[in-house]
Amino acid sequence: MEREHLYQQLISYGESDVYPFHMPGHKRRALSFPNPYTIDITEIDGFDNLHHAEGLIREAEERAAKLYGADRSYYLVNGSTCGLLAAICAAARRGDKVLAARNCHKAVYHAISMQGLAAEFLYPAITRGDLQGQITAAQVEEALTKHPDIAVVILTSPTYEGIVSDVAAIAACCHAHGAALIVDEAHGAHFGFGAGFPENAVRLGADAVIMSLHKTLPSFTQTALLHCNGTRIDPGRVARYLGVYETSSPSYLFMAGMDACIDLIREQGAELFAEYRRRLDAFYRDTADLTQLHVMRREDLCKEEAYDWDDSKLIIYAGTMGGEALHQELLGHYHLQMEMVSADYVLGMTSLMDTDEGMRRLVTALHEIDEKNRRMAEPHETAEENRKTELDGEVPEAGFTARMYRKNPRRMQIYQALDLPYREVPLDEAVGKMAADYVYLYPPGIPLIVPGEVITEEFIRHIRECRERKLNVEGQGNLAPGRIKIVYF
Repeated sequence: MEREHLYQQLISYGESDVYPFHMPGHKRRALSFPNPYTIDITEIDGFDNLHHAEGLIREAEERAAKLYGADRSYYLVNGSTCGLLAAICAAARRGDKVLAARNCHKAVYHAISMQGLAAEFLYPAITRGDLQGQITAAQVEEALTKHPDIAVVILTSPTYEGIVSDVAAIAACCHAHGAALIVDEAHGAHFGFGAGFPENAVRLGADAVIMSLHKTLPSFTQTALLHCNGTRIDPGRVARYLGVYETSSPSYLFMAGMDACIDLIREQGAELFAEYRRRLDAFYRDTADLTQLHVMRREDLCKEEAYDWDDSKLIIYAGTMGGEALHQELLGHYHLQMEMVSADYVLGMTSLMDTDEGMRRLVTALHEIDEKNRRMAEPHETAEENRKTELDGEVPEAGFTARMYRKNPRRMQIYQALDLPYREVPLDEAVGKMAADYVYLYPPGIPLIVPGEVITEEFIRHIRECRERKLNVEGQGNLAPGRIKIVYF
């Protein structure tokens, strides 16, 4: 039987009762917007040109810059990916050395390889809750002192799980050493508007900040902003590389949606964010009594693990049932689609477009699942008790994230390895060889290994564990089950 076409399945999903605890941030709630077919145009007279914006589009970008506090903002219709590529290539000339947080998105690695950059990596602390934590100013200072020729520092803040680093202190450190700071703030377009959320990186001194409007605000998927401050990154080079990495046929539908989103925040932001905060506070209050499951809270993080945290990310530890089982229970029985599943938790994304009804459905579901698990467990075996014991002690070495993202030996730079011949071999034959491809869990798209790093027996065990847990293990090309690409020469 022929499968439904994509547009038919989308219509069916949109009409279903499945509630989206995932991006995009409009949460499938229609804003005031015309029929898209009536306004879908190309660069015709009177409507400006994104790549040479001088009229309507330039004015829209100026409104975005004013809202976020940037000297210059660029509309992006190829998502944050093209903004990261353009910003890194504009800031670092071919052959330069850069310092990057190892938990950066794969687009950062692509820019590093395409620009032929030498990369040094900073590894974030692993939290007691087994999340990738912050990058500290002390780490950056140590690295810049050791490598005074670093031209650019690249940081992800907030992370996928909402962990925030001290961008202001890191920016000051970078500038003292003559380096530019680029912040991937794709998950922080809602920052800087109060309501208990952190300040945005634009106002904290970063030279370039990339935000995905669609992740946490009511805007179409693929819409983002690139903000630039100061003169450390040449604006002419930014424009040049945006012309390389962004489509030459930018969607006016996307740009119109971004314009409407910016206007909504400008005109109604105070009220919308106040309601958002009320809903989040109610959710955390109403889930405080769970015993088998655990909803992460700010107090679960110490200052060494995170400078700040974005509590719009709902991190729900699954206890003994495991992340995949909780994910399937929420979707299959309660029709709640979460954003991401990991070994031990699920992650739900919220936005100011969530509803009281949607949040109540999640609270009810978690309590029912918790009660069912409680009846199956011994009275003393509660997730909350285990959690308190964990938080009182050290980070468990056996934690999934701590295992998956350990440092691999490196023999050469990414761009060097990518230029060499490769072959695909069974996993066991790859031990001791150099990776010729990226391998990452998706989401969030953070590499477990990058080209030029050595494949160890431990790494192979980790890949098999991910497969057994039914997590999405991907490579840049097709990564066949049980096989991996190695450098071969």
